[in-house]
Amino acid sequence: MSNSIATGVAYNDPEFSTVYATAEIGYSTAAQGTVTQATSKSTGVTLNKSSGQITMNNAALLNGAIVSFTLTNSLLSAKDVLIINVSGGLATNGTYTSFVSNVGTGTAVISLYNISAGSLSEAVVLNFAIIHGQ
Repeated sequence: MSNSIATGVAYNDPEFSTVYATAEIGYSTAAQGTVTQATSKSTGVTLNKSSGQITMNNAALLNGAIVSFTLTNSLLSAKDVLIINVSGGLATNGTYTSFVSNVGTGTAVISLYNISAGSLSEAVVLNFAIIHGQ
């Protein structure tokens, strides 16, 4: 018999466990939060939650420009993975890309890149979630 997820048999590896979700996977409402940048797109923010939304300042960001800011989060460790993406809604669709430049204990550097054909002044909302390491 093969160890195949397609047949419903869990993969057998001492360093890996297969978990089958029977419902939504994610953080509870209590583990989520929101924060808004105060003065510019490079202004750092603090949000001590495992997931949430960061509303960026609506200052202009030129075409081809990248802006970075620091997220201070007491739940972050250097072994964690921080996932970030541009939320739908306030940002023009397909005009930004976001990425994590660095993760350390209690801090991360998040960057936003304007890939549009012009300068944009939008309050971009970024969704984030931490995958906690050991």
